[in-house]
Amino acid sequence: MICFSCCLSSEDKIQTTNSLKKSIQDTKSISSFANISIKTDSSRRRYIVEEIEKYGKGNISAQTFTFNDLALATKNFDSECLLGEGGFGKVYKGHIERKNIDVAVKQLDRNGFQGNREFLVEVLLLSLLHHPNLVTLEGFCSDGDQRILVYEFMSNGSLEDHLLELTPEKRPLDWITRMRIAEGAARGLEYLHETANPSVIYRDFKASNILLDENFNPKLSDFGLAKLGPTGEKTHVSTRVMGTYGYCAPEYASTGQLTTKSDVYSFGVVFLEIITGRRVIDSSRPSEEQNLVVWAIPLFRDKKKFHLMADPLLGGDYPMKALYQALAIAAMCLQEEASTRPLMSDVVTALEFLSGNKTDLEAEGGEEEVAEDDHTFKSPPALQSFTSRLERAESNDTNANRERD
Repeated sequence: MICFSCCLSSEDKIQTTNSLKKSIQDTKSISSFANISIKTDSSRRRYIVEEIEKYGKGNISAQTFTFNDLALATKNFDSECLLGEGGFGKVYKGHIERKNIDVAVKQLDRNGFQGNREFLVEVLLLSLLHHPNLVTLEGFCSDGDQRILVYEFMSNGSLEDHLLELTPEKRPLDWITRMRIAEGAARGLEYLHETANPSVIYRDFKASNILLDENFNPKLSDFGLAKLGPTGEKTHVSTRVMGTYGYCAPEYASTGQLTTKSDVYSFGVVFLEIITGRRVIDSSRPSEEQNLVVWAIPLFRDKKKFHLMADPLLGGDYPMKALYQALAIAAMCLQEEASTRPLMSDVVTALEFLSGNKTDLEAEGGEEEVAEDDHTFKSPPALQSFTSRLERAESNDTNANRERD
């Protein structure tokens, strides 16, 4: 749960890191918060506040709201303010008058410990972790049996809204916007995996949890299922399998053993959705196409069929070389063996190039080389590694087929 705020000086970062490391050593897992479900209503709010103060060690920046504050902000939770509804509760648009800001207000399901646990996990993690690609927690409310989280408002909704549930009035996302959204989301995971200390495993990476601001900059939201990564000599975290069907890494789904590479797999699934415009599970399609990953794996092995994987709504408006490279990244993230999947930092480096946020000159210190007819250009080593591995796999399959013939 340790974080490195972008605003902190080096000395402040070290002090915060040491303080938070100690807080983790002195406490049990966040999962122990589940015990809140056995407490009476009158003691729950006091317990929550005490736990947040204890585990946060004075680093909680989120504001405490009363239920009346949030009822006023959402017009008494009017259905006209409803933005969406998920497994843990409903989300409303609200306006905080005294701060003059729009917010998203998530009212958690009050029944059972799951909502309470998610509430505590989100307050702690989003108060201690700060990054441009993580949603900002403005505050929370724990009046009585209410469990409410208040986030910054993201005006363009979720990636799912613009990719998988496109309404007639919305324009399809163009290629570069898709790559930039993928890059930003990857940066969020990179921060959780490689900067947070201990690492944080997100565990619920999917299109509906990637929120978009007015400029389509992405931020990860919904941290209720997040887990601290392994520490010391441990190689994984053993936990009950949670998440959304289709996005879970195979080794996690079968054994409950969780690592940061589990998130890398989930990223690969979402990136494939971004490229293809298809849902990971879609029962409306022919049986052989209902599972996106199962459908895609044979196509990864035949470069001549790559164009079949591009979202038809793109209208062919994308560089073929870039499509090939994007599919190479997705294929590497979706490797069956967790150890062969890339680090998120390598994925970010590759996506910087595809999104146009890093030019050839910046990436390799040379002049840009582009052939207009075949869209070939120099790419950073990380991206070259992805494409060469995919080429080797394709070559091996071709040779194996020849031997069978």
